[in-house]
Amino acid sequence: MAKRRAMGERRQSDHDVAGTFLLYLHGRAVLTAAGIRGACSVFGLSSATSNVQLAIARGDQSQGESMVLSFGMFDWVDGRDTASTAELYDSRIELIKAAEAAGFSRYHMAEHHATTLGMAPSPSVFLAAVARETRHIRLGPLVYLLPLYEPLRLAYEISMLDHLSHGRLELGVGRGVSPFELGYHGVDHTQTKPVFLEALDTVLTALTSDELTAGGDLTPRYEHVPMHLHPLQQPYPPLWYATTVPESSAWAGRHGLHLMGLGTSADFRSCVAAYREAAAKVEPGTHRLNDHVVDPCIGMHRQIVVAPSDEEAMAIAAAGYDRFAYNFISLWHRHDQHHLDGRIDLEANHRSETMFIGSPASIIDKIERQRAEADLNYFALSFAWGNLSHAQSLQSIELFASEVMPAFQ
Repeated sequence: MAKRRAMGERRQSDHDVAGTFLLYLHGRAVLTAAGIRGACSVFGLSSATSNVQLAIARGDQSQGESMVLSFGMFDWVDGRDTASTAELYDSRIELIKAAEAAGFSRYHMAEHHATTLGMAPSPSVFLAAVARETRHIRLGPLVYLLPLYEPLRLAYEISMLDHLSHGRLELGVGRGVSPFELGYHGVDHTQTKPVFLEALDTVLTALTSDELTAGGDLTPRYEHVPMHLHPLQQPYPPLWYATTVPESSAWAGRHGLHLMGLGTSADFRSCVAAYREAAAKVEPGTHRLNDHVVDPCIGMHRQIVVAPSDEEAMAIAAAGYDRFAYNFISLWHRHDQHHLDGRIDLEANHRSETMFIGSPASIIDKIERQRAEADLNYFALSFAWGNLSHAQSLQSIELFASEVMPAFQ
């Protein structure tokens, strides 16, 4: 089977390669001068190339060796009492456009099924709409639930989205955590790990091959399928993985995937340590799934409300939270499962700082502490959830961009 290797078999002109290189750099959370040199090597470019010099001179990436913290937006697209589904979609797209204008690097969306926690259960459809309404912000699922997909069809969708977004797709992959959501699709949640690994291998093979032969044990078998559609980003969009388990974090570290976590920063620290230890043990020349990513993001997700004062922020959060709590827990309660009830305690989440609620100064303090405690370089923030109004979410984005982000640039 003929494999399409990064950039080589494309026989692109120098101009095309440099252009793709700039797309590759855009949105990197941490890129040191050494990282830029490494990226040049990946793309077969000299660091003296004029286009690369221009990218650095414009400030698209840091020339220094210091760590840079960047911020993205995460979204469940969960239900809201005061909005129809169409209005919900319109509001979210407007918020994404505002986040892009404010300088956020990425937009991530969840995939959920049979629950109001996810009113956009087909990430590809929603992201296709977002791609045509935005120009610079990178975007992607966090994550595609691979056991629910026919791998060849998903590979087509990934390639289409990467072209529709002009090379801005970020590819989050995962197994799914809700046995009920998976079960409604006829998937046994206890068997998702081997299905995930086989599906991932098939999808990546499809994205990098001129002819697909793969799968067959736990996923469909493909024999000599002509592959005429490939992603714009070569060999494929950057991969993301979300977990709170050190063992899974180590797998992500071995393969250089971007990593996203939940919970307290103190708890996630063990995942980051496992990730970095595994990454450090990789021998030069070892095949890694995310080899084309020079500096992976290691980040955490946080719901957030920013307001002029701590008191105002808490009042806004409290007014909107009951609907989010319902969205989060209702499917579990439908199956008489209550072990996650502690996750929907607003006051407890505020105290543990698994939610960011406060004035810009308070938010800066929380970010600084957690960044240091868990050794992070990225935060994905949810500005819209529950019954927060569009205006309240927009205020949080604007205050964060104007008063919080400058503290980390």
